[in-house]
Amino acid sequence: MEAMNAILSRRSIRKYTAEPVPDSVIEEILRAAMSAPSAGNQQPWHFIVIRERSLLDQIPTYHPHSSMVREAPVAILICADTALESHKGYWVQDCAAATENLLIAVQALGLGAVWLGVYPREDRVQGLKKLFNLPESVIPLSLVPVGHPAEQKPPADRFNRERLHYNGW
Repeated sequence: MEAMNAILSRRSIRKYTAEPVPDSVIEEILRAAMSAPSAGNQQPWHFIVIRERSLLDQIPTYHPHSSMVREAPVAILICADTALESHKGYWVQDCAAATENLLIAVQALGLGAVWLGVYPREDRVQGLKKLFNLPESVIPLSLVPVGHPAEQKPPADRFNRERLHYNGW
C-alpha cells in the first residue's frame, strides 16, 4: 500500500479475527516503528510483544479501555527507557512517533490496530509496569493490539482548513 493511502485510510480497529499474526510480520511492523525520528537520534524505545493469552486477558485490569485485547492475537507495549535519554523529556515524542509509524505499518500490511494511551495515566503506568515486570527506568507510553480486522471502517476525512495558519496565528 502506498504511504499516503496507508496514512489516510488508517482507522482505529477494535475487533479482530482469531487468525494469528506471524512473527515475521510483527518484526516488519517493529522495523517501521524503530525507523521513527527521535530527539538527537537517542531511540529510547523498547517494545514488548505480548502473545501470551493470560497476559493479554489481564491488561483490562490495569487499563479501563482495553477490552479488545482479549480478542487480539498480539499486542505491542511501546515503552521508553529514560536511562537511554540524552535529551531529557523527549521520550514522549520519540515513542509517540514510533507508535504512529507502527500504526501506519499495520495499515499498510492489511492488518488492524488501535492506539491505547498508557502514559501519563499513573494508574495505567504502574499497573502495566507491574504486570510486565518493567525496570524502574522504563515507562510504558502506549499499548497497541494488532490483528486481522473483523470490522471495516471507511476512511475519515479529518482535514480542516479552519485549523491552518500561515506565518502566524
